[in-house]
Amino acid sequence: MDRVKIAVLFGGISEEHHISVKSAQEIAKNLDLDKYEPFYIGITERGAWKLCDGPGPDWENGNCRPVVLSPDSSVQGLLVLESDRMGSRIRQGQYRTINLDLVFPVLHGKRGEDGVIQGLLELSGIPYVGCDVQSSVQCIDKSLTYTVARSAGIATPNFWFATPDLDPEQLPYPVFVKPARSGSSFGVSKVSDAAELREALETAGQYDSKVLIEEAVVGSEVGCAVLGNDVDLMTGELDRVALTHGFFKIHQEDSPETGSENATFVVPADISEESRALIQETAQAVYRALGCGGLARVDLFLTADGRAVLNEVNTLPGMTSYSRYPRMMAAAGVPLSEVIDRLVSVTLTGKLQ
Repeated sequence: MDRVKIAVLFGGISEEHHISVKSAQEIAKNLDLDKYEPFYIGITERGAWKLCDGPGPDWENGNCRPVVLSPDSSVQGLLVLESDRMGSRIRQGQYRTINLDLVFPVLHGKRGEDGVIQGLLELSGIPYVGCDVQSSVQCIDKSLTYTVARSAGIATPNFWFATPDLDPEQLPYPVFVKPARSGSSFGVSKVSDAAELREALETAGQYDSKVLIEEAVVGSEVGCAVLGNDVDLMTGELDRVALTHGFFKIHQEDSPETGSENATFVVPADISEESRALIQETAQAVYRALGCGGLARVDLFLTADGRAVLNEVNTLPGMTSYSRYPRMMAAAGVPLSEVIDRLVSVTLTGKLQ
């Protein structure tokens, strides 16, 4: 039986480039080579695409060849460009084609989760893991996420846009100021009063021209890993973010493998069965309302009075050895190798295994 030819995209130009490389390393460790024939495409921080031997820490200095994904759906594959001996100059008109069955974009943040890479993959005609263009656009932009979720009857924080006519004195402090379209905690600040607002807006503006101000929600942050399409969904065990101080800052630690600087994760979440069921049901409702497919991690707040309030949706969550999504799936008895199998099945057949 022929192996599934799968292209793993990793790296990228976002601030989460290095996290993406580590996610791809974990995917590579867990790919069943009896089932899959992998092709690793690393995207440098400057946006160059390279077909390489694997996503190792020093992948850019290995045996890499320039490559592009053909936007011509009649090709459905990669065009590997021929270069001179030093690899510094591409030879015009000389390339070979690698046909693909599937693309797995292991990319986070800008041009990974925002619909850009998904648009290219749609043009290519190759099936790909994860949310489509529309869902990716809605989930990366928190204002769109909240608007769609509210229309489906799901509670969200109150929010405002950072506009010139915004009156800082009218905000219900404390508030969070954050880039509206970002997959991480970079640029996020907690603001206690009007005097702190300007600096927080400037910080968020370094990461996105669209800045959001959210009313703080008092409650425990609980995550839910979701896998599948529409009615055929499964969830992993829930996790709870246990904070020691401040607010949860993911991907801002110097050594993320050692854990967050101010949080640990309780898996399974130490909440009541009633709350567990509420979080899982709400996460699936969010997933469906936003048109998610393949996978996503839905983060919610569980308030003291038992309400579930949406925090955010990550459409391509981290897959590193310390990431929340694979940890929650593993706690539910689904190791990463099986997560990959199920994602391939959902992408190619529309059904979970």
